[in-house]
Amino acid sequence: MEYKVIPFAAHIDHKTGSSNNVALQLEQIINKYNQDGWTYIRMETISNNVASDAGCFGLGAKPGFTVVSNMLVFKK
Repeated sequence: MEYKVIPFAAHIDHKTGSSNNVALQLEQIINKYNQDGWTYIRMETISNNVASDAGCFGLGAKPGFTVVSNMLVFKK
């Protein structure tokens, strides 16, 4: 069995967008990969911690932060 994991980030217009737009984007991706023989399994949410940057002697230091990504999992 083979797996494919791809990132999913929905793009929504803040004035006209809705959950229907997100559903349509997800549906289009699932259908595209299905045509290539991939079966959609699920969406996983992954949290990544980005380390802080200490800067030079503390100057220009930047705090660490967390990035949350949605990943679509397919199998073949």
